[in-house]
Amino acid sequence: SEKELQNMVKQQEEKMLQLIDKSGEVTMLKGEVFHLRRSLQRAESEAKVLWEEVRGQEPKVDTAYIQERVLLQQQVDKLRLLLLEREEEKQMLSDKY
Repeated sequence: SEKELQNMVKQQEEKMLQLIDKSGEVTMLKGEVFHLRRSLQRAESEAKVLWEEVRGQEPKVDTAYIQERVLLQQQVDKLRLLLLEREEEKQMLSDKY
């Protein structure tokens, strides 16, 4: 009957709204994961450079040199990540078509 049909439509609308809410949460979580990966990458870059410096440490440490090495390593890691992202996008596109 019409009443049942209205109830079914209302239930479908509620389900759609729930899916939209979940979709928004997933998008937000993906953004957080992206930022966390970038932060982790920066921290790993710094740790790698500092560890290399500590292993070959001279009596006097040049902090400007270490900072420059950290920044260079971060740039290398950032470019490596961008390359991986592009390769993933390319793979997804080739899988799609």
